[in-house]
Amino acid sequence: MNMYIKGRHIVDEKGRALILRGVNLGGSSKQPYGPPGQGLEAESLRHPEDASFTGRPFPPEEADAHFERLVRGGFTFIRLVITWEALEHQGPGIYDEAYLASLRKLLLGAEKWGISVYIDPHQDVWSRWTGGDGAPAWTLEKLGMDLDALDATGSAITRQRYGEFHQGRAMPRMSWPGNYNRYAAATLFTLFFGGNTYAPHCTIDGEHAQDWLQERYIAAFRHCYRRLKHCAAITGWGTMNEPHHGFIGHRNLENPENPVIPLGPMPSPFQAMAAASGFPVRIPVLIFGIGNRGIKTREVLNPEGRSLFREGFECPWKGEGIWTVEGDRPRLLKKDHFAGYRGGKADFANDFLKPFMIRFINRMKEVNERSFFFIEGVPQGAHPSWGREDPANTVNAFHYYDGFTLYTKCFLPWFTVRPDTFRPILGRKRVAAWFARSPVEGIIWTREYMGDMPCLLGEFGLPFDMNRRRGLATGDYSVHEEALSMYYDAIDANLLHSTIWNYTADNTHAAGDGWNDEDLSIFSEGKERAKGGWLRPYPMATAGIPLEYRWDRKKGVFRLRFMAEGGAGGPTEIFAPPECFGTAPTIEVRSPPGAPAEWKYEGGERRLFVTVPDYTGVVEVTVTRRAAT
Repeated sequence: MNMYIKGRHIVDEKGRALILRGVNLGGSSKQPYGPPGQGLEAESLRHPEDASFTGRPFPPEEADAHFERLVRGGFTFIRLVITWEALEHQGPGIYDEAYLASLRKLLLGAEKWGISVYIDPHQDVWSRWTGGDGAPAWTLEKLGMDLDALDATGSAITRQRYGEFHQGRAMPRMSWPGNYNRYAAATLFTLFFGGNTYAPHCTIDGEHAQDWLQERYIAAFRHCYRRLKHCAAITGWGTMNEPHHGFIGHRNLENPENPVIPLGPMPSPFQAMAAASGFPVRIPVLIFGIGNRGIKTREVLNPEGRSLFREGFECPWKGEGIWTVEGDRPRLLKKDHFAGYRGGKADFANDFLKPFMIRFINRMKEVNERSFFFIEGVPQGAHPSWGREDPANTVNAFHYYDGFTLYTKCFLPWFTVRPDTFRPILGRKRVAAWFARSPVEGIIWTREYMGDMPCLLGEFGLPFDMNRRRGLATGDYSVHEEALSMYYDAIDANLLHSTIWNYTADNTHAAGDGWNDEDLSIFSEGKERAKGGWLRPYPMATAGIPLEYRWDRKKGVFRLRFMAEGGAGGPTEIFAPPECFGTAPTIEVRSPPGAPAEWKYEGGERRLFVTVPDYTGVVEVTVTRRAAT
């Protein structure tokens, strides 16, 4: 499908305003292809050059079954997860052509099913070796880091090796985001976005580290696009999933600032630097809870005093004179080194992230100048501003999760916690109102500072192993359905495009999505999960502008109000699955007497088509489930 941006709307070739609804495909694409759970083993971090992602997100022979399931669910827009490592794991400039060939087959299959795709260059806390996914191992090795020493020095914590350095204990739940405060990920993000400013003496293969890293990244995805450019299913590209500032903006390196989660071991940037260079460091361990926050205890980071760096290399921040060694102890010299930029306060989103985005977009436009680009700010942080002089065809693709449910793996429809104030919200109506309000901040920022471009909720979802895994044990996902229904109600209230996290084809109850104890897939072990929460009607294409729409799943009533535009090139198309309405729903279309409406319900196509010829004005559509007789 050809798409175009018209103000804050995305429209098709007929001029109809679209609501893009789909999934992230998929959670296990963060790991090399293999049996479920294999990526959780320590062995999976060895021999990185031998990794293969061919077969992600699923083998080609399974594509039709998965695509048919997605289309029947109303998901015709995919955020396709691929990682830099998947493209270039063997070394700089050595691309995995077998993987690219498999992606081409996948995209041709998506085209056959009428599915549009935007490709997401995915990463979390930089790489698999720093507790997440994304970048190849050699990005760390090029800086002299010993992969085997990352966990030992406390420069990263990985689920694969956590027990090896913590008396055999399992890694605590949702602790992987703590890697943003660890040395390795923070250093790589800082060098990637701000190396020229904050580490001008740090070079890789004779080139400034920032320029070298960004060029390798962009070149890999540009090569990928060149291989796939004839695949008509591709609508566009993301620039980077959930970019992070690293150390940029820290006012005082003696203190940890703005952690993603204020929980668990929390080194300051200077402590992280010292530990990486072989100094045992005593750091605080934070506890977090309602009415119970602070330092629980302390633990020693890098108790063996091992260096992260191979012989001939040292910490780049020491090389920049930020800290030094006096006697046998580290000493901080420039505690505000990362606080400023060009005489003012460092603004990561605009000073560093935005120039990278523009560079990425301009290079990718050399392959296809009509591509859309889905840009993201820092999770729970700042978005860049965007003006007329900046690249067009951009969409603000921010994320939102109910943090309380995600981190505690507990959902209560009458209770949640505000992430900004940590205050509880009580009562179903108040919780629902909070969910509806949560995306508004991103929408308002987009309207005021990003040229009112379209907005897409690129990630949201919930853990299926929540509430003590009762749903997995019983097959009763009614609580999950209520949660997802509340999230989608919020999406509908804000007229948002959305892609739920996620659809993992090889999800199992034992291994989940196969990454960091996550289990958010709406599909598992051959079956859909919590279908009543996400299978719901919505206006796929509106011959005019959608004004509001709402689905009451308990009463079985869908209402759409839109501003019709006379002479539109096609009907208003509503996804209306029989599972929601039965085979013969009651349909009412309200329009003025002089502009009679025509409608046609196609249960087999799971669509309701509404036409109001040559009329410009408000039209109301109501679809009601008919009780069985």
